[in-house]
Amino acid sequence: MDLSVDIAGLKLNNPVIAAAGTFGYSDEYGQLVNISRLGAVTTKGLSVEPWEGNP
Repeated sequence: MDLSVDIAGLKLNNPVIAAAGTFGYSDEYGQLVNISRLGAVTTKGLSVEPWEGNP
């Protein structure tokens, strides 16, 4: 069954995306789920410059 999706030109083989806040660093889920089968994993916010609360 083809579950692939296209999101703004990015093709994912699977529409399931793990959210950064709940997924942590994936160590917690490695025993429960085959992580390589996820469509994507989101990251926390990134910036070149520090901002208040995130030096």
